[in-house]
Amino acid sequence: MGLAPSALARVDASRQLIERILEKEVAVYGVNTGFGKLSDVRIPGNHLSELQVNLLRSHACGLGRPLPEAAVRAMLLLRANVLAKGFSGVRREVIEMLMSLLNRGIHPVVPEKGSVGASVYAPE
Repeated sequence: MGLAPSALARVDASRQLIERILEKEVAVYGVNTGFGKLSDVRIPGNHLSELQVNLLRSHACGLGRPLPEAAVRAMLLLRANVLAKGFSGVRREVIEMLMSLLNRGIHPVVPEKGSVGASVYAPE
């Protein structure tokens, strides 16, 4: 499984747009601002990597039973598919990594209840 050339072009164009926006120092929610109530707080360019790591950390908790492997793999595939549409501004390497994980049969343990916007998986 791999990305179609048309998807790569959309992803690259979207990422280039984000890069141009950052060069102009325009505030973009979640890219160079805080989140939620901190959306009006501008993050300096030299702290953007830290912002992204902290975003992942803030969403990296959950509880409950692990979801079934098929459900987690489906979530990875859906995320790769939506990112490949080229509307998110991610680097192509993010999508390629998700696809590599799928192709190698590697997936995270995902608890049934997450910290932000998650729902319980109900196979019935």
